[in-house]
Amino acid sequence: MAKSGAKTGGLAGDCADPWPQGRGVKRINLALQGGGAHGALTWGVLDRLLEDDGIAIEGVTGASAGAVNGAVMAYGLSVGGREGARELLRAVWRRVSEIAALTMMQPSPLDRMTGLGGMDYAPGYWMLDTLSRVFSPYQFNFFDINPLRDTIHEHIDFEKLRHCKTVKLYVSATNVRRGRIKIFELEEMSLDAVMASACLPYLHKAVEIDGEAYWDGGFMGNPAIFPLIYGAETRDVLLVQINPINIEKTPTSAQEIIDRLNTITFNAGLMREMRAISFVTKLIDKGFDDGGRLKRLNMHVVDAEDVMQNLGFSSKLNADWDFLCHLHDVGYARTDAWLAAHRQDLGKRSTADIDAMYL
Repeated sequence: MAKSGAKTGGLAGDCADPWPQGRGVKRINLALQGGGAHGALTWGVLDRLLEDDGIAIEGVTGASAGAVNGAVMAYGLSVGGREGARELLRAVWRRVSEIAALTMMQPSPLDRMTGLGGMDYAPGYWMLDTLSRVFSPYQFNFFDINPLRDTIHEHIDFEKLRHCKTVKLYVSATNVRRGRIKIFELEEMSLDAVMASACLPYLHKAVEIDGEAYWDGGFMGNPAIFPLIYGAETRDVLLVQINPINIEKTPTSAQEIIDRLNTITFNAGLMREMRAISFVTKLIDKGFDDGGRLKRLNMHVVDAEDVMQNLGFSSKLNADWDFLCHLHDVGYARTDAWLAAHRQDLGKRSTADIDAMYL
């Protein structure tokens, strides 16, 4: 694909309905977590789903990297169908890696020797970490330089995306001054909306939209599931979880403690919503009838906790291509295994034990 293929005709062209048809096709919604470079795992999940002739996606909700993945997929679908979306996702992640390769944010030789992913011994990472603890981005990043913003602008025509009819897209951000979640729906989607959802406040200035300031959507909902309850007809929701809920040992080092605090913080909104979904499900199953306003969801989860719990916070800033491809392959394989085990459950029942996982 050309460097800006999505906007210059590198994809196949407008595609009114890219989804497979037929009685055997299973319709799902997607809920995509954020997590920086760890979002490459979600890229792998989407790659596997998009190549499947038995899966159609109605709605997508995402925060941070999940919002980026969702917006890229939606635009790719609208202009190039499922194959175009797969190509565009790969092109965007490749471009992110190419830009990172030109900076100091690279794993050191010691990082590469001690395991794929971390940058705990990388001078660039420690310089950025030190700067962000002493200065705000309004000081050390005065011009708000953000290569991800340039990459998304390069690959997505948001005017076309707002008219996308192939998938419903919801992107969440955190309203800084009001302390509440903001959901951007498809008709108000913009570069600013996606970047607001991915705005880490210790690296970038808050994104201003219509007089309001926004930070990363993961602080309030990672991801927010409720837009799918009210905005989509499909009852099956597949959560792509990249932030581990369970870990095997108690953190003891300063870095381990910070890493765990980060994952707990970014899972808090999800935990609350999953508890609410469990409560409503039990009410419905007991025969409670409120006139049909309550909606029973079939919840499903694809994750890789065994892999992701071993990755520290520094790896979320690691855009090394080998690392991104590794996460992609993990996500692809986990989704392939999940489809093999649970495809027949779609439309019938939940495959995620919410009480065991989130309560």
